[in-house]
Amino acid sequence: MRTLTLILLALLGALQHHLWLGKNGLAEYHQAQANVARQMQDNQLLVERNALLYREIEDLNSGLAAVEELARNDLGMIKPGETFYRLLPAEDRSVR
Repeated sequence: MRTLTLILLALLGALQHHLWLGKNGLAEYHQAQANVARQMQDNQLLVERNALLYREIEDLNSGLAAVEELARNDLGMIKPGETFYRLLPAEDRSVR
């Protein structure tokens, strides 16, 4: 009976070792759970960025106001017959 108890205790110890420290144990489970949470946060940021890009694409496809704004801001374009004035701050005037 004593040897059976020792065998069962050794088996229980081996199972506990596998549960806590072994492959696919609790340590790896918690690490995988943290990785999933981090990936879900990254995915949420990407979903928000994609939604912003889709709104911008729809705005560019639906009207000319967005295209005009983009051309003015990014490309520095002006309309024919329009006068463009550029105002420089006082500190930048001396650097010509």
